[in-house]
Amino acid sequence: MTAASGRVRGLKGWLVLALSSLIYGCSSGIAAPQEGLPVIEACFASAAGTVPVTLEVASSSEQRQKGLMGRKSMAPNAGMLFEYSEPRQASHGFWMYKTLIPLDIAYLNQNGVIGSIRQMVPCASASGSGCPTYPAGVPFIQAVEMNAGFFREHGIRPGDRLYRGKGNCPAR
Repeated sequence: MTAASGRVRGLKGWLVLALSSLIYGCSSGIAAPQEGLPVIEACFASAAGTVPVTLEVASSSEQRQKGLMGRKSMAPNAGMLFEYSEPRQASHGFWMYKTLIPLDIAYLNQNGVIGSIRQMVPCASASGSGCPTYPAGVPFIQAVEMNAGFFREHGIRPGDRLYRGKGNCPAR
């Protein structure tokens, strides 16, 4: 075997491996985490204190639709901020299709004030139509998903606020 034929055989092997991985990834039904989303430092302020968080920002329709699908875990004070250009009605909600970890969601107004908080559980349905939605119950223009129990553990309730930028967080 010549060096050139060895390289071709090696290239074919890598190509088969890459295609197999691609086919497996597509057929597994689990989406990979989003890459390239902006990340911001922020904090939730409540009567219990100030809690710093790191949030990925999903502002396009595609980014919001994918959300946290496929994540197997998330750091304790990490989450995702969903931004809309126009307010959403109280009946608008989120679902947990292809989302693997239990989450809490806070629905916020244009000033970052929390209007409602809901607990959401992963949905094992093979189709989105088999997953429940979690309506906000209040009009909102932003939503923040955090690990399940985050808001309760930190004493964060409706009426409390999200501040963007570490420098904008109130002192403890």
